[in-house]
Amino acid sequence: MNKEKHPESYPTCFTDVSSGKKFLTRSTRRSKQTEVIDGVEYGVVVCEITSDTHPAWTGERGFVDTAGRVEKFQKRHRKRS
Repeated sequence: MNKEKHPESYPTCFTDVSSGKKFLTRSTRRSKQTEVIDGVEYGVVVCEITSDTHPAWTGERGFVDTAGRVEKFQKRHRKRS
């Protein structure tokens, strides 16, 4: 890789909040929170949804609405009708 064109990547651990599953990879994203796994220090990035819990990957039809977005959309849609 040409060092001038590509950003530096770091060992990163993406952690799913719902399932607790950890995905070890490399990323350009840095994190102040770190964790040592198998003798390697990883920056920890916490994610609400990953492929482990996303309905498109799991096949589940359930939807968790934490911010009330569905209600806001329905309220706006009713006003137009």
